[in-house]
Parts: sequence; C-alpha cells; structure tokens
Amino acid sequence: MDQSLQAQIETYLSHLDELMRRGHQLREALAADPSSQSTIASTRAWQEDCGVTINQLSGGSKTHWLARSFSDAFLMRSAGGHALEGAGPDEIVKRLLDVLQQAVASLSQKDEAPLLSASSEAPQPRRFQFVHNPELRPVVEQAYRDSRRALEQGNYNEALRTSCGILEAIVTDALEHRALENQGLNALAAAGAPDDKIADWPFETRIAVAEKAGLIRGGCNRLPAAARTYRDHTESGPSTTVSERDARLTGQVLHVVMRDLDPGR
Repeated sequence: MDQSLQAQIETYLSHLDELMRRGHQLREALAADPSSQSTIASTRAWQEDCGVTINQLSGGSKTHWLARSFSDAFLMRSAGGHALEGAGPDEIVKRLLDVLQQAVASLSQKDEAPLLSASSEAPQPRRFQFVHNPELRPVVEQAYRDSRRALEQGNYNEALRTSCGILEAIVTDALEHRALENQGLNALAAAGAPDDKIADWPFETRIAVAEKAGLIRGGCNRLPAAARTYRDHTESGPSTTVSERDARLTGQVLHVVMRDLDPGR
C-alpha cells in the first residue's frame, strides 16, 4: 500500500478512536442525566463532528453506504421498515458508535482501504472553504475542533478564547480580501477604517469596519464582554473566570459570522 495512503488511514483511525471515546462518555452522561442541556449540546457537537468525518470518508456522496448508515442512525423505523420520528439522543449516540465502528473495520482491512481507495488526497476542511487565504483554512479548522472540545470538557475560558481567535482570523481575512480587491485600504475608508495595517487594528475595530463595509451583519453585538476583551486574558495573564453561557454565546456568534461570510453554507 502507498505510504501516503497508509498515513491517511492511520490518521483517520486515530480520529475515529477519539470520536468513539467521546461517544462513550456522552452515553454515560446521558444515562446519568438525560435532560442536561450541556450534555445535549455536547452531543449535538459530537454528532456534527461525526458527520464531517463520515462525509469525508464517503467522498461527499450521500449515496455511499457509510453516509446512508449515518443518516439512518437518526431515524426510528416501523415494523415494516418505514421511517418514523427521530430516535432519542442516547439511541442516536449508540447507533453512531456502530457506524464509526463500521468505518474502523473497513479502514482496517489489510488488502485494501475501500473508503479511501478512490482518492489518495487527505480530507480537506469544509467549514472554512470561504476563507480566502488557503494557508489559514486548516488552522481555523483545527482551532474550531479545539474550541468544541474545550466546550465539551468544561474549559470555558479556552473555548471562548479559541472561538474569538477564529472570529478575528476570518473577519481579518475578509477585510484583507476586500482591500486587495480594491487595491488598498481606501476601499474600507468609508467604513471608518484606520490608516494603519489591518493586522494592527484592535479586535473590536475589525468587527466594526467589517460591519460597516457590509461583510458581516450585526451578530457581533451579542458578544459578551469577556469575548470583546479576550486578548487581555491569556494563559500567562491574570486568572479570569468565563461562564458557560459566555463561552456558548461566543460560539453562537462565531457561527452567525461564518454564515455571513459564506451565505451558501
């Protein structure tokens, strides 16, 4: 087997193992308190991460057997096999764990790698394809996964700061692209842009200019105070307590801005 393909398989297997570990933890949490809103939110985030991975392994095809198994995991079926209402959270987690195990079994075949045989290229991030700087895309994709994991683990300070870092990065990318398209910062002057480099602007200035330039709408008005001053609270700086609400609200604002910058997503 080609070494690059083998490395890709090993990367996927490691990622699938981590997804299954998280899934088992979620089942335990749901069994302890099925009505916990934080657990339900973590379950939804995990399901989204599973969906991204399954989509990559399926080559983006909804008719692929693995993609169909993923979709079926969310359905209840009658005795005749007809789809009914959605399954409960615990049952969905159980079914998705089975789907992930199927993916592991397929990737672990010694003679071939059916899920990856059609392509030798590594999976590409899908959430941030709207980012103009191609070198930035994998960085914010990894940061996005890190922020979701930090939120699930209750590390709200890290989750908030990482979400803010992503938000600042994608807004900066949009501003720089607008300036490049129009050959300089003059294109942003009408939106109140300072004369210095965009990279030197404060976080809130970048947001304000992006809003006035029509790149994003007013979603950032919901950012909590802890998010607006996130650069003042680094790991080496003073201890700052970030609430779960502020961390989740910041993540919601990030999603709104992502939709603004990529209306087709």
